Amino acid sequence: MIMMMMLISIIFIILANIMMFLSVILSKKSFIDREKSSPFECGFDPKSSARIPFSLHFFLITVIFLIFDVEIALIFPMISTFLYVNLIIWSKISYFFMIILILGLYHEWNQNMLKWTN
Repeated sequence: MIMMMMLISIIFIILANIMMFLSVILSKKSFIDREKSSPFECGFDPKSSARIPFSLHFFLITVIFLIFDVEIALIFPMISTFLYVNLIIWSKISYFFMIILILGLYHEWNQNMLKWTN
C-alpha cells in the first residue's frame, strides 16, 4: 500500500515537472517589450518623472470599489445564516446594513463622485 502511494506521488511529481517544463517552452514571452517588463503602478510610467499630478478622481473611484467589495464580503455570511437565526432579528440587521450601503451610494452620487468626467 505504501509503495503504491509512493508510486502515485512520484508520477504526480513527474507530471507536474513535465507541465512546468512545457509551459516554459511554449510560452510566448517577449523580454524585449518595454511595457511588459516594467512594473505597473497605477498607470504611471516608472521611467518618467515622479512629480506628475495624481488624479484624485481615480483614487476616489478605487476607494469606492474597495468599500463596496468589502461590504459584499460581509453580505455573504448574512445570506448563509438566514436559516439558522431569528427571522425578525436577521431582517432588521440586513435592512440596516442595506440602508447604510444605499446612503453611502447616495452620498457618493450626490457628491458627483460616480461621474468619470469632471
